[in-house]
Amino acid sequence: MPTITVNVDDDLKERMDEHPEINWSEVTRQAIQEKIEALEVMDELTNESEPTERDVQEIADKINQSGRKRVDQESA
Repeated sequence: MPTITVNVDDDLKERMDEHPEINWSEVTRQAIQEKIEALEVMDELTNESEPTERDVQEIADKINQSGRKRVDQESA
């Protein structure tokens, strides 16, 4: 699996250190995943073809699924 480096300022790092129970790599990975999924949805919305009602429903379902996933993860 590839590795990336994320730079944070000293204040943010200190605040992160106050929560050693959090896997910050996983939080970062999830944030990137969610952003990529949102961008992909936007790509689908802005492509040159006219979306059908089915396309719109599929996109809405993806957005709802992502939202439910985020709520479940935050409440766990």
